Amino acid sequence: MKTENNMEKRIPGWLVLFLAAACGLIVANLYYAQPLVGPISSSTGISSDMAGFIVTMTQLGYAAGLLLLVPLSDLLENRKLVVTILAVALLGLLGAGTAANSAIFFAAAVLIGLGSAAAQILVPLAAHMAPPEQRGSIVGNVMSGLLLGIMLARPASSLITDLINWRAVFIISAVIITLLVLLLRLFLPKRVPVANEKYTEILKSLFVLFKSKPVLRRRAFYQAALFGSFSLFWTVVPLWLSKNYGLSQREIAVFGFVGVAGAIAAPIAGRLADRGLSRKLTGAAFLIAAFAFAFTHVLENGNHMVSLVIFCISAVLLDMSVSGNLVLGQQEVYALGDEIRGRVNGIFMAVFFLGGALGSALGGWAYAQGSWKLASIIGLVLPVIGFIYYLTESKKRNREKNIK
Repeated sequence: MKTENNMEKRIPGWLVLFLAAACGLIVANLYYAQPLVGPISSSTGISSDMAGFIVTMTQLGYAAGLLLLVPLSDLLENRKLVVTILAVALLGLLGAGTAANSAIFFAAAVLIGLGSAAAQILVPLAAHMAPPEQRGSIVGNVMSGLLLGIMLARPASSLITDLINWRAVFIISAVIITLLVLLLRLFLPKRVPVANEKYTEILKSLFVLFKSKPVLRRRAFYQAALFGSFSLFWTVVPLWLSKNYGLSQREIAVFGFVGVAGAIAAPIAGRLADRGLSRKLTGAAFLIAAFAFAFTHVLENGNHMVSLVIFCISAVLLDMSVSGNLVLGQQEVYALGDEIRGRVNGIFMAVFFLGGALGSALGGWAYAQGSWKLASIIGLVLPVIGFIYYLTESKKRNREKNIK
């Protein structure tokens, strides 16, 4: 029987930084295509109604990887598993960069998503290595790297496309992932989990865990609502900025860099979560996200420059709400137990990325049918639904207090 490796309880600062960078570089692959919907559609023959699926297919692949591959982290040695899964992402990146038609690109997008699930083995690995009293802040720091990868991916891909072409984005990323695989083999600590279950038993246990862990269900649905609005925003906004403001790919890249400021919420949320403020901050995240969409309509018929600044502020607010709430959710689901951490993380991430996939698909459809107005209404409704569900948690807690 395998045994869990004894890991250092004080994780070195350089290793936290390395894990944060690795997660960011891996997950960035999910978002390179988001601001490139227009040029990719033109090159591969994807219709405007189907354009949202350029991002959706990657997110669906990611969700599949989270459900089918990430649970293996509770069964197999983690370093070797991460390297193997990244090979799938590498194949997808090469396929996307050379895709001649929509079918090949969509297939490559699924592989990119599937292989990018490796990042969600690294995050719980950091939680395994961290002492309990520092777990929130360390996970927050690693997640800030992951979120920076998400947010920097869009402006980086826009900039590369402007300088070279959209295919170069995926080829360059393939080179980066190859180098990262080599570094992970050198520096990532080994972790051999206790393996008392078979893979089929682990997969069956996913539904049991989802059904039996109310915290997991709630946190997954909370983040699904927020991430759905986030994905909708960043799928549609590049199209809207190009059409309504006449922005080039380089200028859209600058807009994307502005949104990166929202990543500062992740480490802050981690520290506040360690102080027991998770529930209040969760409610605030929903309200901020809804406000971000409503704010885009302030002075929308006025000066274009002022309107564009408002869009920038909205992007930062939305990114802050999503990144902050993500860390809050992970801190709670990771506390459910070391022996199931890989599985609960896989379930948590899969559910909320399905929300993201839905948001991307709805965004593409809504923009084709009713431009930014319809898309923004849907984007606002998603966090409002999440907030209503959040209020039922508050009522439940109050009932429990009264019973006691």
